[in-house]
Amino acid sequence: MQKKEFPILEFDEDVNALIRPFHIFQPADIAKRCVLCNFGEAIEKILEESSHRIVTYFEAESIKLPIYELKYKGEKIVLLQAYFGAPGAAVQIEVLTALGCRKYIACGGCGVLQKDIAIGQLIIPTIAVRDEGTSYHYVKPAREIVANERIVQVIENTLIERNVSYIKAKTWTTDAFYRETPAKIRQRISENCVTVDMEASAYMAVSQYNDVDFGQIFYAGDSLAGDEWNSRGWGNKTDIREFVLRIALDACMSI
Repeated sequence: MQKKEFPILEFDEDVNALIRPFHIFQPADIAKRCVLCNFGEAIEKILEESSHRIVTYFEAESIKLPIYELKYKGEKIVLLQAYFGAPGAAVQIEVLTALGCRKYIACGGCGVLQKDIAIGQLIIPTIAVRDEGTSYHYVKPAREIVANERIVQVIENTLIERNVSYIKAKTWTTDAFYRETPAKIRQRISENCVTVDMEASAYMAVSQYNDVDFGQIFYAGDSLAGDEWNSRGWGNKTDIREFVLRIALDACMSI
């Protein structure tokens, strides 16, 4: 490893970190397929309909998130609440992989950078601008990272089979949504970013590092395409959120 002007660029290819998930977590009796969902109320709806068990918990101080394994359309699949932000996203993939999961679909909301994208539009991120810190610890520094093309196709096939409208797009992943300034938004639009999120590039990087399958589905939420931020009431779209989770479960079953 060479010293750089900025520490974030000092990528180390050595996989022998002093702390690895398998030092803490032993392989579990757990399904290989896993869906990470940001929407707690949608998860509760699925659990009401499906037989399930709690495999274990993610625990961090006062946070305790159940890791569920449920029967979905006759097959076992893991389902849990996704952490918010790139560091938490990476931790979850690391721990779940140590437990035994290998095939992932994440689903959540995103901001949009184009005025003509309606709230609820489904979006598959295919490229992410790495404006966060976590991914730089997993893959070599670069401006962008590309999603797993095979898993993108699996998601596309799932949406096509259900006659669901979708777009594929470049996303801007940032650690700091309170620092989405007009100048930065203009810059990302000039780079052809269509959405803004807080996890995609980290998910892609840690999945590549661990050699596991990963794909993601967004639904279009708030808008940063105008002169002022517009929430568009996206947090209240419970029907859309449940629908996105069901699509994610179906796509994951096809990996």
